[in-house]
Formats: sequence, structure tokens, C-alpha cells
Amino acid sequence: MSSHKLWKTIFITGPTTSGKTKLAIYLAKKFNGEIINADSRQVYKYLDVGSGKLDIGNLKNNHLFSIAHPKRNYSLGRWLKDSEKAVRKILKKNKLPIFCGGTILYLRAIKEGWVLPEVKPNYKLRKELEKKNNEELYREIKKLDPHRAKKLDPQNKRRLIRALEIIYTLGKVPKIKKEPKYDLLILAPYIEKEKLFKKIKKRLIKRVPGIIEEIIKLRKLGLSFERIISFGLEYKWFGLYLASHTRYGKAQDKSLIKFYIDNCYQDILRFAKRQIRELKKIKGVVWVKNKKEAVRVVENFLEK
Repeated sequence: MSSHKLWKTIFITGPTTSGKTKLAIYLAKKFNGEIINADSRQVYKYLDVGSGKLDIGNLKNNHLFSIAHPKRNYSLGRWLKDSEKAVRKILKKNKLPIFCGGTILYLRAIKEGWVLPEVKPNYKLRKELEKKNNEELYREIKKLDPHRAKKLDPQNKRRLIRALEIIYTLGKVPKIKKEPKYDLLILAPYIEKEKLFKKIKKRLIKRVPGIIEEIIKLRKLGLSFERIISFGLEYKWFGLYLASHTRYGKAQDKSLIKFYIDNCYQDILRFAKRQIRELKKIKGVVWVKNKKEAVRVVENFLEK
């Protein structure tokens, strides 16, 4: 346990499209807070439409949005360091730090106070590992460090590559040290599954043209289709669409897009269900049905 006084902080999380961002903005205005991004894709520049970053709008005094170039991986270790700097900066102004994002790994790391091993990026190795598919990477981790393999998402290529980077450097992923720094209130907007799934479909269809345009821009910035697809979900399916059915950046057969929309939708549903399952395993998550309920919970937390 850390010797310093724990920092009072709110972490707003939940499945994709559940209303996290709107709730975070509302509470930030209500309680003189500032928002810290806790979404592993929204840290990247130029990943705006597909990552849902546009939901943040023109909010002032936000932190850790669009801070990394998508050509290079942004690690959990870096996010932990950057988020702590952001928290200190916000507290210095006597404001309330409010994390917002659906990356459950970030939530666990903050809640439990993970202290990660210092392993510098090995870009040559990463380039080699990028050539392998997810199954090959996961199989290698299982062989070298079975314990670590059990805790990884086999579909998250960036995390698999980082795990192998650490394993090759240290021999295995060492047991994580834990030094909690936060007195954390975890809020998640409650939404019925049927309603959530309809919202996901509606939002996806609305954003398809913007996502395709965004991927074309990423290609012009020099990102390979392989790199774009590694960001998953919308970037995976519409990256595959553009890679397979475009020439010189223009779609050749728009009738085929329904196949990619349907598959993307199913992937997002699986992702949302996994987020809900993982959140239910975390102690202390408070599910709130509306803003009024959230305000009451926050008031009680701050009065302690």
C-alpha cells in the first residue's frame, strides 16, 4: 500500500455506446472536474470516428486524448505514468479527476495500483511480430508463459505483441506489484441489453461513411492496412473492406459493404458483452440508471 493519502477519483466505465462520455461530461461540469481518457484507442491521433472520440466534442481541459501517433503502440505502462501526471495536475487546481473509458485493463490497473516492469519498446522486434497473426502470437505466449497467456485477450494484437516483448526481454512477464494510489469510485451507466444493442447498431450505421473516410486518411498518413486492422472492431472490418474492394482509395463495389457492417456489428456486440462480464467481476462497480442517481452517489463519495 502506498504511504501517501489516496487520491479521490472517479472512474466512469461501461460497455461501448452505454453513455459513458455524456455522463462524464455532465459530472465534470457538476463537480468541477476534468476528464482523463481511459480508452486505449482514443489515445491515438486521427482515430476519431471509429474510436468514438468525437463524442467528447469540444470539451475543454481534457487529458490523454490524441496524444500518440498511431504508427507506434502506446503501452499500458505509459498510460499509467501519463494518467498519474494528469491526476496530479488536476488536483493541483483543486478539481476532481474523472477517468472515462471502457478499457477494463486500464480500470484494473488503476484500481489495484499496478506497478509494471520497465521494458523499453523494441521497435525492430515489434515490426517482426506484426507479421504474425493473433493465433501465432498467442500460441508463442502460451508456450513461454502460460500463466500470462490466461490473462490476455487472444484477439488483442497490440497486447499480445507487448507481452511477447516483455517475455523476450525478461524471460517471462513478472508478477505485477501493486501499490494503490486512488480512492476510486467506479460508475457505470446501466442500460438494458436489448436497448444497448439497438444503440450500437444505430451508431455504427450512422458512422460508416466517416469511418471509411478516416481509414483512407490513415492510409495517406502512411499506415498499412495491417496496422489499421490491428486497432480492431470498426478499423478491422472497414479496413478489410477497403483493402479488398478499393482501388486508389475509392470503393469499387459498395453493395458488398453490408457483409462488413454485419460482421462489425457482431464483433462489437461480442466486445460489449465481454465488457459487461468483466465489469461484473470487479468489486465496487456502481451501476447507475440516470444522471440524478449518479449525482447522489458522487455526493456521498465526496462527503466521506
